[in-house]
Amino acid sequence: MKINWGTGIVLAFIGFISFIMYFVINMNINKKYDHDLVIENYYGQELEFQNDIDKQNNAKTLEKNISWTKTDEGILIAFPETFEAKDISGKVFLYRPSNKQLDFETTISLSDHTLLIPDKRLLGGRWNLSVDWKVNGNSYLYKKEITY
Repeated sequence: MKINWGTGIVLAFIGFISFIMYFVINMNINKKYDHDLVIENYYGQELEFQNDIDKQNNAKTLEKNISWTKTDEGILIAFPETFEAKDISGKVFLYRPSNKQLDFETTISLSDHTLLIPDKRLLGGRWNLSVDWKVNGNSYLYKKEITY
């Protein structure tokens, strides 16, 4: 059987379309390539963006802001000692960009000016640390990309 140039073009198109369809189906089925949105409620969080900017500006006015250190027990978050520890409330959110199942949030409950995030909850790699805290009616926000 002799293949002319018209048949060759049709076979090339069929081969190219098959090649593309293989990758499209493979990307949709294979869990290895499953990438979700960065956050579930994206638009709801965008509406809160101005509040976050205001909280970050409040944090910039502090003499000393939150600091963190990596210890053998985990991440130690130190709050400013200019405030009473019992007056500080809020939440700490650790976001793992590579795996949303590792994200977690904890409430701030202090006896002294430090909060320990245990090592057993953290894997090595990049984390986004977000501390949304309130003291004496003022709200503050501390955000930092950290490597644990």
